[in-house]
Formats: sequence, structure tokens, C-alpha cells
Amino acid sequence: MKKILLSIISGCLLLAVTSCEKALMVDDVSASPTSTFGYLWKKFDQQYAMFDVKGVDWNAMYDSLYPRVNDTMSSDSLFLVCAALLNSLHDGHVNLYTPYDVGRSDSIYYDFYSQSDIDVNTVVLHYMGVNYHVAGGLAHAGLCGDSVIYIRYGSFSNAIGEGQLRHLLHSYPNAKGMIFDIRGNGGGNVANIYRFLKLMPSHGQPLYYSQIKSGPAHDDFSPLETTYAPLVSASDTDVFEKPVIVLIDRGCFSAASSFAICTYAYPNITLMGDTTSGGLGMPSTGVLPNGWRYRITLTRTLALDGGNYENGVPPDIPLRLDWEKVWQQGRDNIIDSACAILMK
Repeated sequence: MKKILLSIISGCLLLAVTSCEKALMVDDVSASPTSTFGYLWKKFDQQYAMFDVKGVDWNAMYDSLYPRVNDTMSSDSLFLVCAALLNSLHDGHVNLYTPYDVGRSDSIYYDFYSQSDIDVNTVVLHYMGVNYHVAGGLAHAGLCGDSVIYIRYGSFSNAIGEGQLRHLLHSYPNAKGMIFDIRGNGGGNVANIYRFLKLMPSHGQPLYYSQIKSGPAHDDFSPLETTYAPLVSASDTDVFEKPVIVLIDRGCFSAASSFAICTYAYPNITLMGDTTSGGLGMPSTGVLPNGWRYRITLTRTLALDGGNYENGVPPDIPLRLDWEKVWQQGRDNIIDSACAILMK
């Protein structure tokens, strides 16, 4: 299995990002449309961390859009031009906020809503059943006569506790493996990543590298900082060393993609499904001269092989949901395939 890893920013990085945020305060410039557009373009030109993977010619975007800007244009018209500029980055962590609208990368949201490979009703009705259990933000049930632990985690915003996780494991003493289903998970609190990983055989192994955008050139970054797996005591009997299959899809973003990357550090974990929607950088916010706010990605996360998976984390076993089976038989072929692998 590949050894790649990414994205929960450590304490030092958080302090550095806080310093970056101070640098995002509005300069004393005119609030005219031309000044506002120029300010926004320059801030991203100097501070955005993902130009190397987005494939966007930022100078060409300026040359294309600036002729549409003039100081007599309406706020609505200016918003459309500024939003088009930012949307060209196809970054779900980049936004433009006004009192009447929000600019966002529609391609990311399209992938999230239209290409998610899960039908939750099928999962609940035909796999978890009426007697499934809930532990914090986790829903779980036993499949194949309790030989497979199935855990559904819909959002990393939903809190999970280490005690809940350990109690969950004790509920399935004869399990041969685990399915951790995070399809359609749009992210949330990265602290929950570490809480779950403490159930795995962690021994402080490296997970990923992080860098902060530190200068005006597109390739100006701080030195690499390594994040390590949480330590687990050698005497801890609750560590789950049996096979785990994590189900992912295009509906996984931000913290869900970060979790997918982290799993590559664990030889007992396999990713199955579709490539995630990425979102591995850490965003911050700034203010434009006219009072509008914007969100910008200031950090990047690199795999141990040096790869940047900002545009999506690929699965180890690619598999798309067979919607005909969902509609006609009430079956999820991805769950069924995972169960077949674990039962072997």
C-alpha cells in the first residue's frame, strides 16, 4: 500500500497561520471597484498556496477579467467578476462573501452533490437495520453475523470520543474486520481524525508534511514540518489490528480527505471507492477594501513521496456504486465488496 499522508495542522503551523491572518488585514487603499479587484488578485497572487496543482494562469485571468471592471459598475457586477476570478481555482476552501451572495467553486459543489456514491436510505434499511447503535457521531452495526463491524460516519463535525470507540470495539468481539464508511462526508473537525486513529496500531510513524505560504512568489513556502501518528501504548488491548476498509467518494472533502490520506500510514487500512474531492489545505480569511470578505488557502500538505493530493485522494481499490442494484435490489455493491474481502 502506498505510504502517503496529509492534513491536520500542528500547533506551530496554527501559530504561523495566525500571523498570516494578521497580514490579510485591509491595506489603506481605495474601495473603488478597480482597486478592489486589483487588491483581490494581488492577495491571491502572493498568498494562495495551491497554484502548483490548480493549473491556472493567474496573470491570464487578470488580463481576461480586468477589462470588465470599471469604477462606475454596480456591486452586483463587481461580485460576478471577482467570483469568476476565484472560481477559476476550483478550490472548495476559496470563497467570496458579500451581504447578498457567496462566491464558491461550483465544480467542487457539483462533484459533492452529484457524484457522491452512497444512498443513505439503502444503508440504513438494508444493512444497519432497525437495531443499529449510535455512539456520539458514529452509527454502527454488525454485518455478516457480526463478523464485520460497519461504522457510518457522515461528518467529521460530529464529535467522537475515545471511550465511545473502545466500547464500540468491545461490542463485536468476534469481528474479522471493519468497514469505516465516510462517503458523502464533507469534513469538519480534524481532531476527530486523531481520535479514530488511536484505535489503529499507531507508533508515532510519520503521516505527512505541511508548509505555509511564506513569500510573494508562487513557490515561496516555509520549511516542511512533519506530523506524526498518535502514540498508542504497547499494552493497549483495544488497538484494532485486523483489516479495515475505508469507503470514500467524491463527496469526501476537507477533513474527510485528510483522513483518507492519513490511512496510508497504516498497513491494515485500505481505501475503497472513488477519488475524494480534495481540500487538504488550511484556509484563512481576509477583508477587501470595500468590506467584502474572502477565504484563501494558505497552506499545503504534501505526501511523504512529495505528492500534493489537493485535487483528490485516490482509492487503493477503485469502485463506483451500482445504482441499478440500489434501485432494483436495495443492495450497495461497495459495502458488499468490502464485506467479501474482509470475510476472506
